[in-house]
Amino acid sequence: MREAWVNAGLLGLLAAVPLLAWAADEPFVITLATKVAIFALAGVGLNLALGFGGLISFGHAAFFGIGGYAAGILASHAASYDPLMTWPVELAGSKQMLVIWPVAVAASAFAALMIGALSLRTSGVYFIMVTLAFAQMLFYFAISWPAYGGEDGLSFYVRNSFPGANTFDPVQFFAICFGLLLAGLWLTATLARSRFGLALEGARQNPGRVASLGIRPFGVQLTAFVISGAITGLAGALYADLNRFVSPSMLSWQTSGEIMIFVILGGVGRLFGPVAGAGLFILLEHQLGGVSEYWQVFLGLLLLGVVLFAKGGLIGVLSPRRAHD
Repeated sequence: MREAWVNAGLLGLLAAVPLLAWAADEPFVITLATKVAIFALAGVGLNLALGFGGLISFGHAAFFGIGGYAAGILASHAASYDPLMTWPVELAGSKQMLVIWPVAVAASAFAALMIGALSLRTSGVYFIMVTLAFAQMLFYFAISWPAYGGEDGLSFYVRNSFPGANTFDPVQFFAICFGLLLAGLWLTATLARSRFGLALEGARQNPGRVASLGIRPFGVQLTAFVISGAITGLAGALYADLNRFVSPSMLSWQTSGEIMIFVILGGVGRLFGPVAGAGLFILLEHQLGGVSEYWQVFLGLLLLGVVLFAKGGLIGVLSPRRAHD
């Protein structure tokens, strides 16, 4: 019950900050809150694989970047009126979020299916390195892709549209991102409480016992990995729209590390851990980034403290009772 109150407080705080910033005419603060919502959604995706499935993926930047490039490529083709392809059918670009999101989710899910099908044949440090290797392959592919900016990235200048909303209004764009974050949290909670969630938990703790019950751990883990990649890809599409820019850095190992930091800081396996972790990360970056360009040193010390003394992360400190043990 205490954790539920903490979770509700986190959501209330995240929702209130943009409204207070709007009243105070501080659009930059609204942008920071929007970044928190987007990064939290990316962390929600990773948390499904890492926290609930025990899959330590260091390659989730691949899905984040694929989602971002899906948004950027569709928007750039729509702006130039140059079709994506003309044969065997003509496909045009789009500036509609309701078109871009399914494409980003499908592309990220397909990549997760391919990567997961190969990576899950390994375990432990080998799984970590294989997922990292795939992400780095995509990173270097994006650098060598001159049609979409190569190393310089791709700008599309105009934010994509959503029916009935002015996406250039910071508060309205935040509301869209916040709504998708809520949807991601709901989906994760629903999966965790379902029979699929129990099978995933069992595959994490004792794959042999799950297999003896007639359930293939590989299939359960691959499904979780694909859903995880799809959620992270959706976050990547939102991040590209926020900046109106996409670059290979979204696919880099540093981005994978940051997404993992969100989950660890907030609490691995905690439903709202990514929300708390992303909020704390953005707060530290904003407050300490102006003090020193080496502010990550303080982040590293905090991360070390969490790993050694507060394994439940920020959520665990605020509500000691774990929901998943």
